[in-house]
Amino acid sequence: RTSCRQRQVLKMPGLLLGDEFPDFEAETTVGRIKLHTFLGDSWGILFSHPRDFTPVCTTELGRAARLSSEFTKRNVKIIALSIDSVEDHHCWTKDILAYNCEESSCISLPFPIIADSKRDLAVALGMLDPDEKDKDGLPLTARCVFVISPDKKLKLSILYPATTGRNFDEILRVVDSLQLTAGRQVATPADWQPGECVMVPPALMEQEAASMFPAGVYTKNLPSGKKYLRYTPPPKYNTNH
Repeated sequence: RTSCRQRQVLKMPGLLLGDEFPDFEAETTVGRIKLHTFLGDSWGILFSHPRDFTPVCTTELGRAARLSSEFTKRNVKIIALSIDSVEDHHCWTKDILAYNCEESSCISLPFPIIADSKRDLAVALGMLDPDEKDKDGLPLTARCVFVISPDKKLKLSILYPATTGRNFDEILRVVDSLQLTAGRQVATPADWQPGECVMVPPALMEQEAASMFPAGVYTKNLPSGKKYLRYTPPPKYNTNH
């Protein structure tokens, strides 16, 4: 049962980047969890689903399961949320696994699913999609993605409508970007992929940038004459992949 203080936190009007992510408790397919304890020192991804036994959600959880080793390499724990019961989640899991493969070795999902049958978390975390409703006229949960850093801060949020499935390759890519740029004065450009050059922020003076990036800083000449498009080889960072 959540405390009064937890309920106050969960009723915050909206999560902003850099906010501490609420430390809620919930029933899941692996038992009752407290989010911060579940995540420990890992990065975390919480992604929500409109409901169980729906086609797009089934493909998404199947894709997340297939990519579980990639998330593990990046020290990321993932946890799903749907507005049905734990019992329904367990039954739905069999369909998800059947979608992925027919092998008997596929016996469980590598991540828990939160039961939110009263929609308390969906409402508190701003997950509802007002344009998509169930048979009773209640809003469905949108497809939210929250990326949480080891210090329990919200680092990225993506909100998809219920009608659009997520791209989990893109989620892995943004995790790579977040982990690479964390605590470093670099940014990743459009369509960046791991191993490609990163960008040096304009606020960093030229002499300071040259000292900070011994591999070299390369500036693209622009009609404006302003030297703000600066690139450098990606710094090494501590990951397991």
